[in-house]
Amino acid sequence: MKFGKRLKKQIEESLPEWRDNYLCYKEMKKLVKLISASPMFMNGSLEYYKVEAEFVYLLNNEIDKFNGFFMEKEEDFIIRHEELQQRIKRVVELWGPNSNNPSEVDYNEEMAKIRRAIVDFHGEMVLLVHYSNINYTGLAKILKKYDKRTGGLLRLPFIQKVLDQPFFTTDIISKLVKECESIIDTVFPAEEEAEIRAKEAIIIAGEGIFRNTVSALLTMQEIRKGSSTQSPFSLPPLNFPESDFIRSIQLNAAMPIV
Repeated sequence: MKFGKRLKKQIEESLPEWRDNYLCYKEMKKLVKLISASPMFMNGSLEYYKVEAEFVYLLNNEIDKFNGFFMEKEEDFIIRHEELQQRIKRVVELWGPNSNNPSEVDYNEEMAKIRRAIVDFHGEMVLLVHYSNINYTGLAKILKKYDKRTGGLLRLPFIQKVLDQPFFTTDIISKLVKECESIIDTVFPAEEEAEIRAKEAIIIAGEGIFRNTVSALLTMQEIRKGSSTQSPFSLPPLNFPESDFIRSIQLNAAMPIV
């Protein structure tokens, strides 16, 4: 699948409030085509440098958009992660087996709500890692098209700049995902294997964020194996936990829920 179609598909499958924050790839591709098709924009002309400056300005605006959205979500996830931990602690203290007022009914009811919340939360964080990946890939591809069609030399210095941007740095989110998976191990029945927990997670999440999450994981894998060679513009190895739980949800997502 061509990148433009893949990006369009991912935007359509993303959360509604996220959709305006992805790379305007189609519009930028049209601009590159327009620049390369006009003789007045020959490399070295005054018009060429003016158009190149406009193109770079648009790219920088896109990066600012990515950074603003990513940092807002990252901050929100840090807060939600702490709130989920406190929520679990309260339920255990109020109704857990070792509490002063143990109640199996109340405990199971509240833990079921927490399981739904933690699966959704995990899914949103995976989507944010995917958001970083696919927008970086789009930038690298549009810059490659620009250099190829215009004879410009923007790609290498611009990508080097991108590598230092907040939206590209997913270490904090990856750490939260790993911690979230540890929490999953505590809120799903301990005797269940990862595959069984994953099936329960699919049932809990239904057709919501979970399906988007699996789609994002598969797309990230496709992006990384799209080329057999590495270059300065290739995405680095996925800095993302690949637990038994993650592998199981990918395998089970394709199976009908019974």
